Amino acid sequence: MRMPWLDLDLPQWVAKLAGVAAFVLVVALLHRVLFAVLRRFASRTATKTDDILIARLGRPTFWLAIGIALAASGPGLDLPRYWETIWQRVLGLLTPAVFGWMLLAVLTAYRDISEVRFDITAADNLRARRRRTRIGILHRIGVFVLILLTAMMMLMSIPSVRTIGVTLAASAGVAGLAIGAAAQPALKNLIAGIQMAFTEPIRIDDVVIIDSEWGRIEDIRLTYVVVRLWDERRLVVPVSKFLENSFQNWTRETSALLGSVFWYLDPAADVPRIRAKLEEVVRANPRWDQRFFNLQVTDSKPDGTMELRGLMTAKDASTAFDLRCDVREAIYAFLRTEMPEALPKTRLMPAPAPSPAAPPSAHP
Repeated sequence: MRMPWLDLDLPQWVAKLAGVAAFVLVVALLHRVLFAVLRRFASRTATKTDDILIARLGRPTFWLAIGIALAASGPGLDLPRYWETIWQRVLGLLTPAVFGWMLLAVLTAYRDISEVRFDITAADNLRARRRRTRIGILHRIGVFVLILLTAMMMLMSIPSVRTIGVTLAASAGVAGLAIGAAAQPALKNLIAGIQMAFTEPIRIDDVVIIDSEWGRIEDIRLTYVVVRLWDERRLVVPVSKFLENSFQNWTRETSALLGSVFWYLDPAADVPRIRAKLEEVVRANPRWDQRFFNLQVTDSKPDGTMELRGLMTAKDASTAFDLRCDVREAIYAFLRTEMPEALPKTRLMPAPAPSPAAPPSAHP
């Protein structure tokens, strides 16, 4: 059966648009097929690197392929000058945006791969925390610079904006001074964040004491740091504070710590017996890392007690805190049941007897 609508003569521009659409559709299908094959191969490998790359680069490369296809098919449309100008302006805006998106995906994929490679949940995670911190800060700096450059390239593709930009460049120095004076705190923290990426006074998952608060470094941004406190609160600290003020970092070189416990007992207490009990308690506790422990008499107090200090080591700050609590409780239980005489006592000294009155002197 004959179909009359097939004999219709279509306008030339409709045929050209149909050809461009078909070309773009073929490119899109080829991209889909290629990434489907790559995902199948990636699922058969043990490493997660290829899975991350494919997941991050899938959408940016798709639109990059579409953009390249449109740019390549543009001359074949033979558009009028007005529409040709619009076509070039649209491509001038989209091309930098897609390339910027592509570079941003590569940068983010590198960060995700680093997070997989450098596991900070391991016991000895100093190197992993160092790499994760540096990569995280540099990633944020790269994202900021990349977005700025992409926006500049998109605007520079417009001739009128490009002319305005050249005119404003002459007064950029004065404007920069004014903006710098107004945004001094923000720029100060931004520069401090860049400096922190290389000096590394803190790293992700470091245990710190700042503003008399104990916590772990949860996130490091360009201008502030989030500290997760022991009671699940979050302390937000400006980056510059870690460079200008003193703070305690308990995991700067290693996570292992030396913990201390103090007891205040009667001076007549049998210290060697308590020392033997401390050894028994520490050795039986699984939180002790088997490096060191001891017990010493370190001070005498004005209230008549003596100060005993027990030292013991643990693999990290949290474990050391729990170990100290266990040892303190166990020694107090031992003193209460086995050595109650060692607990501090309040001694009352008898008042001195009054001296006899002197006899009156004889007068002539």
